[in-house]
Amino acid sequence: MRVSGYAMNANMLKFSRGDKALGCSWQQREEFLLAPYAMFAKHSAGRKFDEPPHAYRSPFQRDRDRILHCSAFRRLSGKMQVFTGDMGDYHRTRLTHTHEVAMIARTIGRVLRLNEDLIEALALMHDIGHPPFGHSGEDALKVCLAEHGGFSHNAFALTLVEQLETRYTTYPGLNLSHEVLQGQRFRITHEGTTPLLEVQVVDLADSIAYNAHDVDDAVTLGLLTLTQLSRLDLVGRAAQWGAANSHASTQRALQQSLVHSLIDVQIADLLEVATDKLRQVANLDSQSVCELGVELSLSPVIASERQQLSQFLFDNVYRHEKLISVREQAAKRVSELFETLVSDPSMLPVRFLDHAQAGEIETAVGYYIAGMTDRFCDSQYRGLIELGATRALDW
Repeated sequence: MRVSGYAMNANMLKFSRGDKALGCSWQQREEFLLAPYAMFAKHSAGRKFDEPPHAYRSPFQRDRDRILHCSAFRRLSGKMQVFTGDMGDYHRTRLTHTHEVAMIARTIGRVLRLNEDLIEALALMHDIGHPPFGHSGEDALKVCLAEHGGFSHNAFALTLVEQLETRYTTYPGLNLSHEVLQGQRFRITHEGTTPLLEVQVVDLADSIAYNAHDVDDAVTLGLLTLTQLSRLDLVGRAAQWGAANSHASTQRALQQSLVHSLIDVQIADLLEVATDKLRQVANLDSQSVCELGVELSLSPVIASERQQLSQFLFDNVYRHEKLISVREQAAKRVSELFETLVSDPSMLPVRFLDHAQAGEIETAVGYYIAGMTDRFCDSQYRGLIELGATRALDW
């Protein structure tokens, strides 16, 4: 038996207490639960660096655990999603958003009988490359690095898991499975061969999550009202969807019911469309489905209504005057910190100074800033620029 390019002794997969068998192997579990078109871990293309197989965890389970335990994942708790910590403590962070995406993606994957372990690994990884201060921080780094390869949070996620994160091994990075890395690479360009169904599910779950949750956060922070939202087609549909089961008697309860229904109506639509498509390829394997170009999507009607909601949020939330001023200040701090460190790389922490000496200074500084949390970026800006410290701290 071979798993991810390694020979596996079947005896490693037996767990017993005396003569009584306990459970089943992950291979048996996948054979029993997954549809033929799912990505089976036993068919993984493996890892860059050979590793012995684990006795009871599949390669994708191990990927999920490595991402969950890495420092870049923990730092997501200190990175804004849309709203900053100055606006309260209710709204989502990158970490809570990531867990919500994983939850939605696993729900979809379970119904479609896809590989939930791979889905969860992809979902947990999808945002770890975000710099401090959300899209304003990313926009600032794009300008700073425009002549040095640019900046993309999706690409930086790969840099983190392949280079900057360290474990207890002699090689850098987390040594993730080929399928997890390829799934993240697809997020950079959305070009090339149609990705695995598990990759598509995470991408769809991401958009379902952030629209609904940005609505929730914006209403709670007073940037939107339910009356404004009620004019939107998808919101009206969600309100009708949840009306039969909702017993909300307060404004807050109505808001929570609406957010739940916004998610539910999109998942239900996606599952209906996906079930019809996958019924036609029910006996094909994952590679064949990719080669055929099978793509999961919302129905045209719901997709159009979601686009209307996205445009409304862009016009009324993401460009709200309260957010614009905060974003401008954040982008200014990122840019000034970048310029300061490029002008004197000796201030960089040792490992980033090593990167600077081995390659471009600008790239190393970009890596350093991109890995920061919002609060850490503020503290380094204050220390290095306002207080004149001579050495930056490592994150």
